[in-house]
Amino acid sequence: MPAQRTSVPEARRRVSALLSEWGADQQVRDDVELVVSELFTNALRHTDSEKVGCELALFGGHIRIEITDQGGPENSAPHVQPGSVDKECGRGLFLVGALSDSWGSRPADGGPGRVVWADLPYTGTATATH
Repeated sequence: MPAQRTSVPEARRRVSALLSEWGADQQVRDDVELVVSELFTNALRHTDSEKVGCELALFGGHIRIEITDQGGPENSAPHVQPGSVDKECGRGLFLVGALSDSWGSRPADGGPGRVVWADLPYTGTATATH
């Protein structure tokens, strides 16, 4: 998707539609939408990306979210800022950590950029890998 603020609600809409298709419980949909919003927004704010990718995969009892950017001047790994929970800005990764069983990042395949991923618990009707 284009690296624009208007892409954040569009990513949420697409994620919501897919999770509804999979039969995900409402709490799962809410949590995944929030994590996608936070990670997508971070990619917009902290990289020089023209495009940001968003993928979901269902495996076992988890949903894997992957947000891929095209990198930036520092291309450093995202991390929770000390004291960020008390600040108006900077709580995103704290929320990601609170909602996820695990999260992290790795270099993007085949070029500059980074993939930030999060695994969230899944409950719903779909059980196959997607």
